Amino acid sequence: MDAFDFNWDKANIEHIRHHGVAPNEVLQVFANDAIDLRYEVVNGEERWTSVGHTDALRILVVVWTMRGESVRTVTAFEAGKRLASEYVMQKYVMQRG
Repeated sequence: MDAFDFNWDKANIEHIRHHGVAPNEVLQVFANDAIDLRYEVVNGEERWTSVGHTDALRILVVVWTMRGESVRTVTAFEAGKRLASEYVMQKYVMQRG
């Protein structure tokens, strides 16, 4: 994903912190080429669900939307074991070309 501005406020920072995720980890997921899993429209808002890794190799799921030119994180949480394993395998295959 190209570089975007991120839309943070107290509400979404607190929400992801409740799941044990920090804003800088979300930024890292995007910087490390997250893989989009799903697109849906919720209450008229377009939302994407992506999976990616942090610089510490923590695999996170991030649900996000666009607010103008900014990415707004809806929620973020650690990926389950099955999804994390699938992500690692897909990244490995992508790197090997």
